[in-house]
Amino acid sequence: MLKNIFSVEINPKRIYGLDILRALAILFVVIGHGRYLLPKKIDFFQKVFVFDGVTIFFVLSGFLIGGILIKILENNKPSFKVLIDFWIRRWFRTLPNYILILTVLVIGYALFTNKLVADNIPVWKYYIFSQNLLSAHPPFFQEAWSLSVEEWFYLSVPVGIFIVLGISRLNVRQSVITCIAIVLISSTALRCYIYLNVEISDISKWDLVLRKIVLTRLDSLVIGVFGAVVKYYFFSTWFKQKNTFFVIGLLMFLVHHLISLFSLFEPSSFYMCVISFLMISLATLMILPFLCEIKSGKGFVFKSITVISLISYSMYLLNLSVIQFIVIDNIPWNLITDDVIIISILNYLIFWTLTVSVSILMYKYFEIPTTKIRDSKTVKNFLSKL
Repeated sequence: MLKNIFSVEINPKRIYGLDILRALAILFVVIGHGRYLLPKKIDFFQKVFVFDGVTIFFVLSGFLIGGILIKILENNKPSFKVLIDFWIRRWFRTLPNYILILTVLVIGYALFTNKLVADNIPVWKYYIFSQNLLSAHPPFFQEAWSLSVEEWFYLSVPVGIFIVLGISRLNVRQSVITCIAIVLISSTALRCYIYLNVEISDISKWDLVLRKIVLTRLDSLVIGVFGAVVKYYFFSTWFKQKNTFFVIGLLMFLVHHLISLFSLFEPSSFYMCVISFLMISLATLMILPFLCEIKSGKGFVFKSITVISLISYSMYLLNLSVIQFIVIDNIPWNLITDDVIIISILNYLIFWTLTVSVSILMYKYFEIPTTKIRDSKTVKNFLSKL
């Protein structure tokens, strides 16, 4: 019975290589967040295994959404109905989980703490994804910063492509590339401006004023869209050079990881402020052709990786603010033991057990049902009337 509750159905049409990348990205994120539960003495060893999972997610999202957009526009005349249909399909995939967790957190904080009022948290901004549009993300629901980046990408880039198609004589490919260039140049220019005009004293300031602001990070997603352009319109190059691209991508990951691991550049350096984000984004782009050709797998490892990939969104939403800050931080260990090592081990085991198990339940019994609503008769009837 318990096995059936936690069993997850796997669609055989999934691309295993992309599941590998998505699973690695969420594992990097969760391992990184889990470091707060471990003794600081082993912090460096933990960092050895953690890459920038969020940027990997950005590029992968841009690649997948870019591919969907290109196919839609190549097969349909741009219209308001097409745009609304695209947004509805995305929002039923992303918003229910987000709104559920955000609302749970708001109610929980309001009932049991005074932090929202004391810290003057603009909760309403979280519901419209404006809490970090051009300013530092507030110290509440910290994971939400990246979701704002993705939602503004879903809103702005399709609109931009539709506008370019409507006011110019460019075809779909040219319009998509034009929008990619505009966003890429704009985000990079904004980071350059911050580098030249804002004092970045440490890695925390760098994190707040560069890494976690919507308008400084949209370029990572459009780099993924560029990958979709290359795959769709230049498939022979995409396929033939996959091994070369893969090696280049791995080397770029390694170089950036060593730079970050040993702090070879100051947070205020041009590399960290401007180039580092492009480095990881381009590295991810380079490994996509190779991974796209890994269609399937078998055995326990294949199933585990695919399940982690499927529940990755739920894991991202739950692991820090819910599992760690609400559940684990409120366990009364002082009534059980004073041994710091034992507490750390138990906290870490609870952290992973709850993150994975609750994420499976959320994915299976909430995410899947709410996503299916987009294919209901009600939604189809609404679209037909547009």
